[in-house]
Amino acid sequence: MPELSDFRLGAAVETSDGRKVGTLVSVLVEEHGFEPKALVVKHEESLVGRLMAAEKLFITDEIVVPIGAVESATHDLVRLSMAEPDLRRQTPYLSHHFLPPTIGQLLLQEASILSGGIAFPSAEEDANKPGDEIEIERGENVMLGETGRKLGHVHEILFDHGEVIGVVIRPEGFFKQDVVLPVRLISRGDDLALFADLKAVDVENLKPYVEPAG
Repeated sequence: MPELSDFRLGAAVETSDGRKVGTLVSVLVEEHGFEPKALVVKHEESLVGRLMAAEKLFITDEIVVPIGAVESATHDLVRLSMAEPDLRRQTPYLSHHFLPPTIGQLLLQEASILSGGIAFPSAEEDANKPGDEIEIERGENVMLGETGRKLGHVHEILFDHGEVIGVVIRPEGFFKQDVVLPVRLISRGDDLALFADLKAVDVENLKPYVEPAG
């Protein structure tokens, strides 16, 4: 595992043949323990417009890259150990499956066609990850325990020697600046939010986040 202390969301991604291929949009981690397992990379050039087999209405430009394929990472650049042709063969992160229409939807589609409109079939979106992994992405909500109150949203993920040690919370009501939430204070998470094991009075003791130099 490379040193990922300066690793950040939004960093450029470069393949081993020196090509800048996209940006890091999220990290897949174990639901319990938050061990990083994979990166989700937005491939901004060659995969844009890539059609999913048998799903002709839908495209995807996000792919899953195993964490072991990260050769090095800095604050601004993630360098992979694979060349771009190998990156192209990685699994798309999102897939879409058509759902059989209900009777009501069939009637609406028929009415839409008769009126000159275009009827699109319903589809279900699936994320290509194991059930015991969650996605942490920029903008994800961070909630205060089970209170329903929002502390803010994820701005960065903090690493130390390949381990997730915390997240940077961008304030929303509670703070005047970004603060660090240590991973030990995250009681659980899902693909929609992280939940902090804090009392309201403890929130003000979270340390401010200082952007690394350079």
